[in-house]
Amino acid sequence: MRFNDWRDVKKIYFIGIGGISMSALAKLLSVRGFTVSGSDIQRSEQTENLPFYGVRVFIGNTAERKELLEADLIVYTDAISPENAELLRAKKENKPCLTRAEALGIISRDFSHTVAVGGSHGKTTCTSMCAHIFKALAVPFTAHIGGEDSTFGNFATTGSEFFLTEACEYKKNLLKLQSEVAILLNIDADHMECYRDFQDLQDCFRQYVQSAKTAFVCADDPNCRALGDFPSFGIENAFADYRGIDLRANGEKYAFTVEEYGKPLCRIRLNAIGRCNVYNALAAFAAARSFGFAETQIARGLEEFRAVKRRFEKIGVYRGASFICDYAHHPKEIRSTIATAEGVCRGKLYVVFQPHTYSRTKLLYREFVEVLRPLNNLMIYKTYPAREKYDEEGSASVLAEGVGCLYSENVYVLKTWLKTTVREGDVVLFLGAGDIYHIAKYLLKEIK
Repeated sequence: MRFNDWRDVKKIYFIGIGGISMSALAKLLSVRGFTVSGSDIQRSEQTENLPFYGVRVFIGNTAERKELLEADLIVYTDAISPENAELLRAKKENKPCLTRAEALGIISRDFSHTVAVGGSHGKTTCTSMCAHIFKALAVPFTAHIGGEDSTFGNFATTGSEFFLTEACEYKKNLLKLQSEVAILLNIDADHMECYRDFQDLQDCFRQYVQSAKTAFVCADDPNCRALGDFPSFGIENAFADYRGIDLRANGEKYAFTVEEYGKPLCRIRLNAIGRCNVYNALAAFAAARSFGFAETQIARGLEEFRAVKRRFEKIGVYRGASFICDYAHHPKEIRSTIATAEGVCRGKLYVVFQPHTYSRTKLLYREFVEVLRPLNNLMIYKTYPAREKYDEEGSASVLAEGVGCLYSENVYVLKTWLKTTVREGDVVLFLGAGDIYHIAKYLLKEIK
């Protein structure tokens, strides 16, 4: 059964409601007046937070749940199995079922303006920056964020004029969004299990930017430039329409001047760590300027942005060593994060990396080896499989063997290694998009 009209819907049921993007969507629909409920296989910070938005959450899947059977619409995550009992029952009952991306695309049409943030890396941070800009502008906006901003969490709303959201390339989901302004931060070989080849991936991003009224692409990324002639942002490319010049770093926090079509506009001092955030800020700046907003207000919003959870987040200190977590799970992200860590580290840099999915490790094996091999103090932790079944060829143990580093699938081994090695001034960097974040917090508590 096809979804026809929101007027036919009063009750919505989410399958896989605990995902950050899914929970943000559930909050949005609940705030808009729908009765929202849903399930997930385990408890999380998101499932615990949803009841504050009036969303009822169940742990575990059952095809007999009353809320499922009474729902007018089902929204489900791509991460669940096609054999999921609740999804099968919903289809058997001929209920309209939408993927998260389909629901997001339909919702975006209810806003006057939609700004979508796409790219292989940086989407969450750039979307959060956009949210801080529009808050500073004091215009009605709603932000759907695929991570947790230190101020907003994964959702913020003051009205329905501007919709700010991430555009994810997994399974070409970004093509389901209808955006007025499309940001493209970069293009790298990721989620390749969903594409025939790199050309197919690049064509998907091309379709994404071509479908928007206005698109801003990174002038410093050759894969973005290859898409065609679009308004751009960058640092190195002198022809970028929005360019960051006169960069100065203080503890890896960057200040820079924004140049708009060759004319210096304003100076911005970011409070987020890392050179990559200059690109995110320039993209968000360009998007806001396309609506005619003043540069001083945009700059203020960018300076109010602090951080996104798991993006170079300092979680604590042990023996004077800083414990930092970062979501980096792609070779290019890892390289950038390590460079940032080296910039703030006064002692030795220790890295714990958890590969995220067997397919990514297998497809990008050479790139992972290249970026990880130079590290002197590296431990690779067992793979976080997400939705995938075990594949030895793409396993963390095989990667560790190729890199020539320590390997562990035991938290106790990690604990012993860190407890006997780290000293004052060192940095312990935990990398990965899986449960390594929670493991890092547990380790810090245990060794203290």
